Amino acid sequence: MTDETRPAPAVCPRCAFETIDRLATSPVPGVWDVLQCRQCLYTWRTTEPARRTRRDAYPEQFKMTLADIENAIEVPAVPPLRRAG
Repeated sequence: MTDETRPAPAVCPRCAFETIDRLATSPVPGVWDVLQCRQCLYTWRTTEPARRTRRDAYPEQFKMTLADIENAIEVPAVPPLRRAG
């Protein structure tokens, strides 16, 4: 099975959404993929531990529901870069 045809996980570890996109694949075939959930935008590398990659091992306090996502406060903006000097 090639990197392009290897299936993504069935559900997002954080929100259990069933649509996962492959954002990147390692230059060495079969080593790692970077995946992202289309619903909550959680992103992970397949080589991370189970507590980051599998729904059944993901910490309960960090799991999200659709209601959590819809009612989340604004995502903080990235502050401007500091000037050197």
